[in-house]
Amino acid sequence: MKLHINGEQVDVPETIRTVEELLAHFDLSDKMLVVEHNAAILHKENHAGAKLAEGHQIEIVHFVGGG
Repeated sequence: MKLHINGEQVDVPETIRTVEELLAHFDLSDKMLVVEHNAAILHKENHAGAKLAEGHQIEIVHFVGGG
């Protein structure tokens, strides 16, 4: 399935059906992040219910500590 992730077209396995599964696929499940799904910001508790389909747009912003 083709998704637009952070402005780039990305092929992901068809078995990925939710935002939660997408984040797990990229090993981001335990990171502090913000996800936008088709221009709507998702609260973390909604990741499992947010269904994905061909062409959906996802923006993922994660925070990096530094000093």
